[in-house]
Amino acid sequence: MADLDDLCAARARVRADPLPGTALHVQRLLLVEHQGPWPFHALESEGLDPDVVARLVEATREAGGRTVLIRRPGRRSDADGPRAWAVVDVPAGRLRWGTWTEPADLLDSCPVLREPADHDGWTDEPAVLVCAHGRHDTCCAVRGRPVAAALAERFGDAVWECSHVGGDRFAANVVVVPDTTYYGGLDDDTSLDVIDEHLAGRVTPWALRGSSAMPPVAQAAAVAVHERWGPAGPRDVQCVEVTALAGDRWRVRLSCDGILPPRVVADVRAVQREAAVLTCQAPRATSARAFVVDALEPDGR
Repeated sequence: MADLDDLCAARARVRADPLPGTALHVQRLLLVEHQGPWPFHALESEGLDPDVVARLVEATREAGGRTVLIRRPGRRSDADGPRAWAVVDVPAGRLRWGTWTEPADLLDSCPVLREPADHDGWTDEPAVLVCAHGRHDTCCAVRGRPVAAALAERFGDAVWECSHVGGDRFAANVVVVPDTTYYGGLDDDTSLDVIDEHLAGRVTPWALRGSSAMPPVAQAAAVAVHERWGPAGPRDVQCVEVTALAGDRWRVRLSCDGILPPRVVADVRAVQREAAVLTCQAPRATSARAFVVDALEPDGR
């Protein structure tokens, strides 16, 4: 058993690596159920047809998205039954499920990747994804799998393990779809509280990495809004405009709902963190970018 204190997630917590602004920014996600085992590059898993995978990757890329594998916690499955796939429309906050038995069945997802999310079959029913991709990073296994098991005991079939979603050092990483909110730094107990709150309509700012609906700089501004005036709901902050200023600085305008000011403007800058070994498999130390919110005010314009 790996010593957690020697792994990248523990070291990131000691360094207090900032979470805001670290969520993947995409328009759509394609989720494909596959029990694994998942190699470092999950889409090279045995049992997935390489030609089908290539077409899925192309279709997902054209839709501004990414393909992620999912499986039930503990790798439990009905080996003879159909498996699931889902397309997530990130800006709309909706998803649509399908099933596959033969690899070619997965191609049914390609037209859905281009389909408006207001068609029949789309839903906003949440699913909870926990990165447990141990071949990609040890922390995703030793921290992610216990969190997935704990969440599955509470929330049942809404919970899936998933392949790499970025930010290994923030394990355990949890993504709630279809609003596609990223949380990091979770453990068995804290994950239950965070997801309870999320499903009740309140994000948890200390664990919030951001929403995939926004670019990273706007994610950082949105987290600051929740910290100052919230917490509010996962879709209560939307990015309206990002304007590049001199240097690594931006002005971000946000529209807000609920208990938040209706409009907020933030001045955000990027900083380079001290070089560190950012993943368990990294061969050398590298410097990560982080965001600092220098000003945050209601926008009266």
